[in-house]
Amino acid sequence: MRGLCSLFLLLLVGCVLSAQQPIPKDSITQLDEVILLDALKRKNTVGIIPSEVIGPKTFQNYSPVSMVSAINQTPGVYIFSGALNTNRITIRGIGARTLFGTNKLRLYYNDIPVTNGAGTSEIESFDLENLSQIEVVKGPKATSFGANLGGAIILNPKEALGRSTNFSNNVTIGSFGLLKNNLSFNHFDGKLRLGLQYGHTETEGYRENSNFERDGLLLNTSYQINSRNTISLLLNHIDYTAQIPSSLGATAFAENPQQATFTWRASQGFEANNSTLVGVSFSHEFTPALKNTTSIFYSYLDHYEARPFGILDEFTNGYGFRTRFSGNLKISDILAEYHIGAELYKDEYRWNEFENLYQENNGNGSLPGDLFARNKEFRDQLNTFTTVLLPFTDTFSIQLGLNWNKTDYDYRDLFNSGAENKSAIRNFKAIVLPSINMQYDFTESGQLYVNVSRGFSNPGLEETLTPDGVVNPDIAQETGINYEFGGRFNPLAKKFKIDFTLYQMNVRNLLVAERVDDDRFIGRNAGKTKHQGLELALSYLLDISPKIKLTPFLNYTLNDHKFISFVDGDNDFSGNPLTGVAKNRIHGGLQTDFFNDFYCNITYQHVGAIPLTDANNLSSDAFNLVHTRLGYRKKLSDKFVLGFDFGINNLFDIVYAQSVLINTQGFGGNEPRYYYPGDERNFYGSLRLGYRL
Repeated sequence: MRGLCSLFLLLLVGCVLSAQQPIPKDSITQLDEVILLDALKRKNTVGIIPSEVIGPKTFQNYSPVSMVSAINQTPGVYIFSGALNTNRITIRGIGARTLFGTNKLRLYYNDIPVTNGAGTSEIESFDLENLSQIEVVKGPKATSFGANLGGAIILNPKEALGRSTNFSNNVTIGSFGLLKNNLSFNHFDGKLRLGLQYGHTETEGYRENSNFERDGLLLNTSYQINSRNTISLLLNHIDYTAQIPSSLGATAFAENPQQATFTWRASQGFEANNSTLVGVSFSHEFTPALKNTTSIFYSYLDHYEARPFGILDEFTNGYGFRTRFSGNLKISDILAEYHIGAELYKDEYRWNEFENLYQENNGNGSLPGDLFARNKEFRDQLNTFTTVLLPFTDTFSIQLGLNWNKTDYDYRDLFNSGAENKSAIRNFKAIVLPSINMQYDFTESGQLYVNVSRGFSNPGLEETLTPDGVVNPDIAQETGINYEFGGRFNPLAKKFKIDFTLYQMNVRNLLVAERVDDDRFIGRNAGKTKHQGLELALSYLLDISPKIKLTPFLNYTLNDHKFISFVDGDNDFSGNPLTGVAKNRIHGGLQTDFFNDFYCNITYQHVGAIPLTDANNLSSDAFNLVHTRLGYRKKLSDKFVLGFDFGINNLFDIVYAQSVLINTQGFGGNEPRYYYPGDERNFYGSLRLGYRL
């Protein structure tokens, strides 16, 4: 694949990031934001339920290597990023107690679910440069997207703008041996819409043992058979290999944040992922008032992870369907809009574990030894949903939603037999999840809303097992009620944008991960938490002249999250702040645009101290980061667009932890390892060429 990348680099010279300063509509640049910046629109993917739409205006602030920084600009959302392949998404504190990976939310790619049967999502499997927008629903409001406590994230790939055929190539080079290339072809002729992207990323990484290499291919196409029928195909394939430096204790972090943990360095620990997602959708319009879209999909994951305490070899085959009927129905004098649908996801998860004989491998890293575990799990999850939007007047609407979820796990221990066999079935009771959203438009550019909704989170595999590896029949799903009040205003000729949200979510049957060995965790329901907070987003468009525009912005998150009742053995942690959540976060910046050709953006991020233990006796240090990016883009002719970018991350070279673990323990007399160091000051530059046939 590396040779193929080199060929593309020879064929088409370089790139500016797909996330650039908004410019007038142009099918070459693929940077139009007609649907991307309209966060105040009355109806979006989830109806009138408020959501955050992240598009190129935000993407252009940051490097194209990862979407983490762009998402972290959103109030209430924070991604802990230990490396390009190690991310944990938290929304309003939900997911902060998960030690590794992302759960407690649903992730969708072009309306196809990509969260696996255990509730785990891997946002690192998708390339930022292939996306047109990211929509984030915070909390369980979106009943048609799972009603998980954390909410839902919906990724939408790029498409051709208007009738056009165009190529673009983006190449980025930077510190730590960074090379990223994205080649894109998009076509739309009125019936056939075709998008094809190939991407390659490689970097040596800031830390020891942190090499990363990824290749990805995305095909997104649809064909309008006639005025009533459209068929679509989505194919996304990712192949990456990433070394793992792992977390550091406080002493090692202070002495040398670039070092890898000794055992991971000695074993040359790494993971290799090969994943494929295929989805076919068919849309049919029965009448102008009734439509249906049905998708069937298949996903495959081949994951191999060489860890010092054991080598994991796992395969997941997932499949399912999603169908949604939408239409209009007149009730008295009200023209109601409704959606009714169902989503079934089934997967088979197989995993084997082998001894790692790296200590006997003469310094050559990991070496598989004897098999010591062989398992299989079948996981089924069924969601049915309905929403009804009732516009009682031109200014007042109510949206009612209902989600019904049924989850089953069938775990089989294939290594042990007879009396030691630990196979078991865990069927969770069906759960009903209602939601109500009321919206009042008091002016043309201002609205208030209230939401009350119920959500849930399933325990993951390890959380369903006892310390002996037997399925725990007493483990229960987390449930919670979300109360939310907010408003969106766009005064001063729609140049000043104000968004605010006040919320409170009460969570019961809190799932707590307890570490029982170096690589084993179990779960238990340990109490209740209260998640309450304030989210504020301000921005202002200042027209200095027709050629100069300034857009300052400021986002603020207040997390006042606490344990209401949490007793762990002899310890009562009730009243303590929720572990793993910073109380205060600030994200601000200034975007500038000169002569429609130049831009210069600067962003500031503050993350407050994060409690690392339930006892609240240890916290990470607060930190402040500044990033900057400037660029130039020029339409050379009706067919060519050329652009350049240059950026600096961590401008003032701050030492900080960009991810932390909570309640970790030291084994064998070693120091507990809480910290994943962030990158030191680093640079990147980009070159882009776009061509329209």
